[in-house]
Amino acid sequence: MSTADRIERIFDALDAVFDRHGLDGTTMAAIAAEAGMSKRTLYAVFCDRDALFSAYMDQIRSEFVHDLTDEDRALPLEGRLRRLLAPAPRPRPSGLPLAVLRMALAGGEDLPEATRACLASFVQRDRASIRAELDRAVSRNEAQIKDTAQAAAILEAMVRPSIGDILLNPGEPANKDEKHARFNAGLELFLRAIVR
Repeated sequence: MSTADRIERIFDALDAVFDRHGLDGTTMAAIAAEAGMSKRTLYAVFCDRDALFSAYMDQIRSEFVHDLTDEDRALPLEGRLRRLLAPAPRPRPSGLPLAVLRMALAGGEDLPEATRACLASFVQRDRASIRAELDRAVSRNEAQIKDTAQAAAILEAMVRPSIGDILLNPGEPANKDEKHARFNAGLELFLRAIVR
């Protein structure tokens, strides 16, 4: 089995164990058993549960910010932002990402450093990707923006549901049409403010 296939099997097992036993019951032993492998094999791929969750959440991140190809980067600003930020179907319809987010918010200062670093890196990478496209727009004279870092944070907030909405309505995830309507409205308002 290739490493990629093994990781996919582990992620599927992680989802299944979480769905049955919740976060506390999602142990490395339970995940290994669900994946049909030894704990030793699991630990050879992920050194601990934090590393496993970090890799899992990194894959989930692809739902929110997509890597652009060279062909994508040649598009006008609106096209680039659509490719970068448009809502994508969930590759894993699990409640685990929301549980990790809740744990992070509830953990406060007791949050494990690995989890804090993982979540911080998502926010930083997402905003850096958005900012890179806004910087590109300024350099191409497509937009006028004084502070692209601040604009990236604003755009991100405009095109996505707030964390508060997500946490308050965990049983009612936004459907595909609602996500796209929010995205389109936010992007349109943002572009109106910055495009020359």
